[in-house]
Amino acid sequence: MGRTAGPAVSLRALAVDDEEPALEELLYLLREDHRIGRAEGALEATEALRRLGRAMEQGTDGEEAIDVVFLDINMAGLNGLDMARLLAGFAAPPLIVFVTAHEDFAVQAFDLKAVDYLLKPIRKERFTEAVRRVVDLTRAGQGPRRPAPAPADTVSDQVPVELGGVTRFVDIADITHAEAQGDYARLHTRDGSHLVRIPLSTLEERWRSRGFVRIHRSHLVALGCIEELRLDGGNLTVRVGDQVLAVSRRNARELRGLLVRQAKGAAGNDR
Repeated sequence: MGRTAGPAVSLRALAVDDEEPALEELLYLLREDHRIGRAEGALEATEALRRLGRAMEQGTDGEEAIDVVFLDINMAGLNGLDMARLLAGFAAPPLIVFVTAHEDFAVQAFDLKAVDYLLKPIRKERFTEAVRRVVDLTRAGQGPRRPAPAPADTVSDQVPVELGGVTRFVDIADITHAEAQGDYARLHTRDGSHLVRIPLSTLEERWRSRGFVRIHRSHLVALGCIEELRLDGGNLTVRVGDQVLAVSRRNARELRGLLVRQAKGAAGNDR
């Protein structure tokens, strides 16, 4: 059976880009899409904020109401990320789709609860998918009537990664360990690996509550994925899948303590 269609949605969109040709292209895509009922543009963030302020004053049923903002990131003055942070403080902020020529801001964008992250030049199929996500959230009641997004340091359930210019999502629960590679981190799953531009120290802070532990300056491991702890010639290692990873002396005591507490908790649950 095919997917059941939900109630018709006519979205009210605002496009923000400080380059006029890019703004015109985005507006063209928006106005060609039958799911977009109204599309307006702004060439700077301050102008967009004024429009959004008026829209908030009128409420979701007002003439200037805005459901979604298609927002460039790299703009003069107030950039797109700054603008998104300001919108997060609104009582009923619009949904946000970032549109940018740069891959580097994906993690920050999704920390700000963006619906999607489109790379320029915009491909029609990716634009169509972004609008679909906005429509689905709006139908689910998570449009401008939703509560304000959580703070930027809140951990989401997925990590956005770029593959061939397409943003995909990796479930944190599927990640076995992460490996430092300069200012980047390589995320390992049972099926492969993904490179993200975010330091391992930042992932350690964000994922500590999810059971990830730093075992070495180069490795962060999901505690539940450790299959074996081995001491050989004074060197401690752990086995995660088919990978054997070194444990530094400074991290060894904490790791042992966590594994002991985990084992005691599992034993208690079996009683």
